[in-house]
Amino acid sequence: MARVLVVDDDAAIREAVAVALVAAGHHVARAGSAGEARQRVSEGRFDVVVADIYMPGESGVELLAELRQHPSPPHVILMTARGTVETAAAAARIGAFDYVAKPFDLKDLLRKVAAASAATGFAPGPGPEGGPQSMIVGSHPAIVEVYKAIARVAPLPVPVLILGETGTGKELVARALHRFGAHPDGPFVAVNCAAIPDTLLESELFGHVRGAFTDARRDRVGALAAADGGTVFLDEVGEVSQRFQAKLLRFLEDGVVRPVGADAGRPVSTRVVAATNRDLAALAAAGGFRRDVYFRLAGYEIRLPTLRERLSDLPSLVDHFRLKASADLGLPPPPPASPEVLAVFSSHPWPGNVRELSQVVRRLIIDTASLADAHAARALLAPPAADAPPPPPLPPTADQTLEEVERQQIQRVLGACGGNRSEAARRLGIDRKTLARKLQRLGIDLEEVGGGR
Repeated sequence: MARVLVVDDDAAIREAVAVALVAAGHHVARAGSAGEARQRVSEGRFDVVVADIYMPGESGVELLAELRQHPSPPHVILMTARGTVETAAAAARIGAFDYVAKPFDLKDLLRKVAAASAATGFAPGPGPEGGPQSMIVGSHPAIVEVYKAIARVAPLPVPVLILGETGTGKELVARALHRFGAHPDGPFVAVNCAAIPDTLLESELFGHVRGAFTDARRDRVGALAAADGGTVFLDEVGEVSQRFQAKLLRFLEDGVVRPVGADAGRPVSTRVVAATNRDLAALAAAGGFRRDVYFRLAGYEIRLPTLRERLSDLPSLVDHFRLKASADLGLPPPPPASPEVLAVFSSHPWPGNVRELSQVVRRLIIDTASLADAHAARALLAPPAADAPPPPPLPPTADQTLEEVERQQIQRVLGACGGNRSEAARRLGIDRKTLARKLQRLGIDLEEVGGGR
């Protein structure tokens, strides 16, 4: 049995954890702060420390960093009710044995303590990294597992495949993998594979040389080369054709970029992170996606939970989007959401997941300047119309430029949405700001496609 120190400023949690550990046969000491824990450690050796992260004064992460300097450091399991990917990454880099979110299952914690007491030769990693506040929000155990997965795989030179429904935050996870990876200062280049016709996708990713095809008037650097020394994010990779998959496989195998029309390629150091809302393993098994490409992309898989699976995170997510929308709109933030609005939100199935919640919160602030009107919130959650896919792109002609094809597809989608920019952006797989930039760059007149909502 292990000698365990339980550190938490909440006496009720501290006592509940201690009683469970004692019942399991462990020898347990208690501390209400990092300072008291330090004193306990100076008085005797512990095998495992179970510590809250957020405590008055020093945090559990700071305590962990100090304990790792001891000649025979204990294994540390961190607890928190306010998890973030930054916290998980910092904990993993310093050398935390594990990380649990409150409220947690005591049986699960007992299993982690048993594993920690049995572990040997655990080597701490480098110190924590600062940075801006995470855009991934929540402390539900399912999202905490995502934080831990990001912290584990981000520093490793392997491709990562992110799986999840539309709107679950796949690009946010990709950006977190880049930020906590080995080359966070390198470029991050995102490509939405579903929004680019297959005939142009090769040029988009690999680039082309002058004269490679009609209208190729100059050399063009593709996304894979542009992301050299950083990360390329291939969103909706499950939509690409098997013809293109063969070209992608060659790059995944040799790391060499060969522009269209070039006689030779050049090696690049680009990490590939891909994402899809489809079951790529099942698709590969059925022959709809190449198995060899799937296995290359899935060097490590991260599955994102739906919002339906983590409804306990609704209050923190709503509050996050309340502050973000207010800042984006240049408005003073309204008071936090009323219990009535939260109750309405909790009863909604959220087919669009976190992205849908963000849009609803923003719309509610625009419409009512508050998050208190349950009737207005309910009106925004009316069952959506059948989710029609984007209109298929027209086959490009040989003399069309990428810009012309992109303009044509955006105009078609906007027309199908009646000019609703939010819906058009969703169907195109981009955010509204990106769509606005494209509209300006391509000179698209919303009046010609049905409005401008």
